[in-house]
Amino acid sequence: MKLENLGYNDKIEKYRIEHKLENFEIGRVISEHRERYIIKTINGEFEAEITGNMRFHAKNRTDFPAVGDWVTLTTHDSNFALIHNILPRFSTIKRQAIGQYGEVQIIATNIDYAFLVQAVDRDFNINRLERYLTICNSSNVKPIIILTKTDLIEVIQINEIIDRLKIRIKNVPIIPISNETKKGYEAINTIIEKGKTYCLLGSSGVGKSTLLNNLSGKTLMRTDAISLSTNKGKHITSHRELILLKSGGILIDNPGMREVGIADTAWGLETTFDRIVRLSGNCRFNDCTHTNEKGCSILEAVEKGEIDKASYINYQKMEREKAHFESTLEEKRKKDKEFGKIVKNYKKDVNRIK
Repeated sequence: MKLENLGYNDKIEKYRIEHKLENFEIGRVISEHRERYIIKTINGEFEAEITGNMRFHAKNRTDFPAVGDWVTLTTHDSNFALIHNILPRFSTIKRQAIGQYGEVQIIATNIDYAFLVQAVDRDFNINRLERYLTICNSSNVKPIIILTKTDLIEVIQINEIIDRLKIRIKNVPIIPISNETKKGYEAINTIIEKGKTYCLLGSSGVGKSTLLNNLSGKTLMRTDAISLSTNKGKHITSHRELILLKSGGILIDNPGMREVGIADTAWGLETTFDRIVRLSGNCRFNDCTHTNEKGCSILEAVEKGEIDKASYINYQKMEREKAHFESTLEEKRKKDKEFGKIVKNYKKDVNRIK
């Protein structure tokens, strides 16, 4: 196997040479289990952990390896390795860590495309799709919407769902498929390119694991039926894992996500809701909140039906989440800075006493 099969390219090699890392082996993180990592290299797979130096200098979770990362490592006997460096990421899909405001959870790194998977027969939610779009747009990852379980509803219903999507979501490919009949798979296979990395995002029970199994031609992930009593999917995938497909594409499976908190300090919202953002520049008042002001271009567009009302409400909600996340992040940075000053002054006092 060659590193190119894992997505290695000239930019990564250039960085490796410029920073004099030729003496280390190169590998890609294919799974993570509580800070123990499985790294795939040209010499096989290794169980690895980070060096003490990496742990000492890590400021937060983003400084630790994640599935999809390229790392330098030294290998030892018994298929064990030590990770020394994380090579620069060209994309990072992340969300707000559950129950930890101001903290970020990395979903996967170095992703080219994200398959946003939703089932058409249950739990179909455009608001949630707009959230997935936002975290993709803030991560510079190209989104593709995959509608599963189309064999369970009529064609006319599928077309109605696609029409609803196109009203609110522009310029994003939509592929309806059936994991049972394989209808629509030819469209997915056309998109998958050799050496490119794809990430599956969606709730539990929407068919991500079955899709992965079908694309790989193997039973890699266990699948269960939907609960008839709750109509909710059972949580099957327990960890993130990078899989090489026969077609040459690279696919990362993820556990189902019930919460998609916005941790967007970039341009995710502005890209997802670009028309709303553009219209805000035409409001009468510069400090318009787009809630009840006269002369608000956005409210006028909603009233005329030019902007979908549900999409506008969803934008407002995520904008508030973004503002809260940024203020919490700034507060956390301020506290860390103050704590750093306290530690520094304490060290000075200790040295003075000595």
